[in-house]
Amino acid sequence: MGAGWLSAVPLLAKWSGRMIQIKTAHEIELMRGAGLVVAGAIAAVRAAVRPGVTTGELDAIAEDHIRSRGAIPSFLGYHGFTGSICASINDEIVHGIPDPRRALALGDNISIDCGAILHGWHGDSAVTVTVGEPSAEDAALIDVTERSMWAGLARAVAGGRLTDISHAVEQVVVAESHPYGIVDHYGGHGIGTEMHQDPHVLNYGRPGRGPRLVPGLALAIEPMVTVGDPATVELEDGWTVVTKDGSRAAHFEHTVAITPEGPWVLTAEDGGVAGLAPFGITPRS
Repeated sequence: MGAGWLSAVPLLAKWSGRMIQIKTAHEIELMRGAGLVVAGAIAAVRAAVRPGVTTGELDAIAEDHIRSRGAIPSFLGYHGFTGSICASINDEIVHGIPDPRRALALGDNISIDCGAILHGWHGDSAVTVTVGEPSAEDAALIDVTERSMWAGLARAVAGGRLTDISHAVEQVVVAESHPYGIVDHYGGHGIGTEMHQDPHVLNYGRPGRGPRLVPGLALAIEPMVTVGDPATVELEDGWTVVTKDGSRAAHFEHTVAITPEGPWVLTAEDGGVAGLAPFGITPRS
């Protein structure tokens, strides 16, 4: 990545009355550091997923990893949230609260969502895994959700429009023979010196709309897909979002930076090399 493609620290681009943070090349490098911390934390938590482990124990693993790298868990204390990860199981779509009394069982699906702050910059990523071997239905749900994320990431290219990403995510999901649902309202977001920034990134929509994608824009792309009706309910804890009909959901997320050379997936250990290869894209690792 060329060092001179942006100069302000940071720039703010105005779109539809909203201010969108545009990072310098150096700031994107700092975000890559935060992204690698998140990637390592998710890998550590994923390796610990097994029957009998509690979501509270998984949360402690993530926090220990983040702090050992000199970073800060970005979820912990965020509007009062009590975990360093979101641990969402089965029909829970997002924002599940870690609980030392809640143990995983064989066959559970768990979305592990994690964020970290390093040198003032954020990384944010999520993955859904099954405890043990997934059923054919769960494997298909997880696969389509992950593939839709990568399709969206592949459209994070300079010169495009924000909804090019949204449309790419949607097209993967609707192309499946099974009638999966795409969760409404919840979606991705800008990210940088705060975890959640403009613009909001829906996982559906017509292409060619929204702000122009420019080098220095960083986004968290996160599709949420359901087996059944995508309608949602927020539980009384004020955080956990579940499917209204009780069907299972999957959730994936990566933080990506738009660069002159193409998308750079900051929360993937390889920079997105493997995930973007099917789209003919070779990002920086």
